[in-house]
Amino acid sequence: MIHNTLNMHYTIAYPDAFGIRDYEAVLPGYVSGSRQAQLEDLAEQTRFWTKLSDRGLSDVDAYTRRLLALSLENTYQLQSHAYYEEPLSPASGMQSQLPILLAEYTFREERDVEDYLSLLSQTGDYYDSLLVYEQEKAAAGLLMSPVSLAKVREQCCQILTEESLAAGEHFLQTTFQERINALYVSGGISRESALSAIRCNEELLAGVLLPAYERLEQGLQRLSLQAEADALLQDGSSDRLPRGLAAYPEGQEYYRQLLIAETGSYRSPEEMYELLKNQLLAEMNTLSRLLQEHPESVLPSTAEQCLTAFPYQQPEQMLADLQSRMAADFPALTVNGENTPAVTVKAVSDSLADYCAPAFYLTPPLDDTSANVIYINEKDKPDTLELYTTLAHEGYPGHLYQSVYSRRYLSGQNADPVRQLLGYSGYQEGWALYVEFIAYDYASALMQANGSSEAAIYIQAEKYNRSLLLCLYSLLDLMIHYDCASYEQIATVLDNFGISDPATAQAIYTYIAEEPANYPKYYVSYLEILELQKKARSLWGTDYTDLRFHTFFLNMGPSDFTSLTEALETTGPKLPDQDS
Repeated sequence: MIHNTLNMHYTIAYPDAFGIRDYEAVLPGYVSGSRQAQLEDLAEQTRFWTKLSDRGLSDVDAYTRRLLALSLENTYQLQSHAYYEEPLSPASGMQSQLPILLAEYTFREERDVEDYLSLLSQTGDYYDSLLVYEQEKAAAGLLMSPVSLAKVREQCCQILTEESLAAGEHFLQTTFQERINALYVSGGISRESALSAIRCNEELLAGVLLPAYERLEQGLQRLSLQAEADALLQDGSSDRLPRGLAAYPEGQEYYRQLLIAETGSYRSPEEMYELLKNQLLAEMNTLSRLLQEHPESVLPSTAEQCLTAFPYQQPEQMLADLQSRMAADFPALTVNGENTPAVTVKAVSDSLADYCAPAFYLTPPLDDTSANVIYINEKDKPDTLELYTTLAHEGYPGHLYQSVYSRRYLSGQNADPVRQLLGYSGYQEGWALYVEFIAYDYASALMQANGSSEAAIYIQAEKYNRSLLLCLYSLLDLMIHYDCASYEQIATVLDNFGISDPATAQAIYTYIAEEPANYPKYYVSYLEILELQKKARSLWGTDYTDLRFHTFFLNMGPSDFTSLTEALETTGPKLPDQDS
């Protein structure tokens, strides 16, 4: 079995409590030639959990067994397609994600510091192994495009530099010192050990991580030059833009499985097309009617009024307002008697601003939900409305609320901890988008209560416009990765929706081509929640309330939508007990 101490640290705060005591800190990388053995192991595990009888299992454990079997099957199907995964994606690759995970690595005791430094010492081998993977990927004809390679190479040159280290200003220096100081103040580490750790961190950053980035950049440059030379020899031209998965031999089948893994929906791509097209038409009609009835809502003066008159400017104020407004329709976080968790809003470091999402939330360990961090990328300079809805997406009633509630509730149900290790990103991202749209309604009501009726309508228009765009981008994702649509075809579609600037169209195409199934992960999953909600209304009739539906959804925990639908059909209208 391959151990991953970085994953373990972010999953459980206190390993001793789970019987994990004697372990070696390991940062596993790619191991060439190991694929077949891993596939055989996955196949064996999948067969075992699929055939295991539910007889004698509690309802909670039976549901866990089902989800574990499905999750293993999904993983097996994805890994059966060699070299289609991209660990160095420009938008979400490990070249930018690993430094973030290191910067937020919590120091609760001195052993955590030792583990961190051990992991940092292995980053050279880790990135070297990813370069080997990219070399094999190139040999298989599946290397990322020259445009994508150029972005990753630039990140390798900019994320960590000799100049930033010499100045002592890099976030992997400053955050390390902050965490060490806090541990020292709490009595968790001696002064001598703290100073020694700081020196070791400096040496590893300069002597291991920095050279690792340099080797990775140089290796990718060689691959890029070779790929362009090969393309010129083959057809006399070098296509620098990325292509969709369907352009590759097994790409369409891989994409089918990727959609299942990312959205949690077992609808076929054709069924997703229909779902999205119907939603796109509905959003267009709703937005059109709204603008016809309230043409003043789209005037620049109305937008300016909304932004300047919004009553809350600080993240802490917005989070407090969101918690207050959601109270009636969402179950309380004091499940099992635990207090409402603390939340800190931090700015993304300038060193990573160009490579990070506009905002993100780091899921807390399952045994410590007391402290949570939301990151805001100030490079994007979100306005007040955008900040408010973003905090709803990342905080309340979004990722933070959902993650903390799920961990606390499942723990109270004595669900096996493996239940919380299963990856169902569609359940999580679909929920975050679902409540983000609810936050637009909150903001609209807020402006209406403050006497700004036109601004309230403007916020509703923004809500429908955002939904329309995310729906459109999800359709483009299917066109690019399932139907092999070219950039020219995508540009034509975008032009029909008023997006005619070539640079903008190319940026949209490139991002979707580089991040397959990313938009469906949010929007298709959101639509699946609406379908589940529609079914709950039908089944429960007059017993339906939003509180009951939200409680059901959250109590079930991360799942695929087929399992959720079947559970809904057997639950009935009774409100699940959140305190049991």
